[in-house]
Amino acid sequence: MWLIATAVVVAEGAADNESTEASMKFIAAGIAMGVGGLGPAIGIGMLGSKAMEALGRNPEAAGVIQTNMILAIAFAEAVAIYALVVAILIGFVF
Repeated sequence: MWLIATAVVVAEGAADNESTEASMKFIAAGIAMGVGGLGPAIGIGMLGSKAMEALGRNPEAAGVIQTNMILAIAFAEAVAIYALVVAILIGFVF
């Protein structure tokens, strides 16, 4: 939050419109990455928690549980990677 407020204050004192536009693009990219990473972070935490709970209940099924957990984490992490790509596009392309 402090970085967003600082960026807005710095952009306020800018003389030309281009630097203000660039500042706002990078603020938008940061917000996109923050919001886009929030869901996968919560999901991966829940996946890890439930996998450890399942391993505690049935230690013999460790291989199957671990395989399924890694696969589910990869799918959840893909959403964060898409958010990163969108943030890079916002910051440097548009």
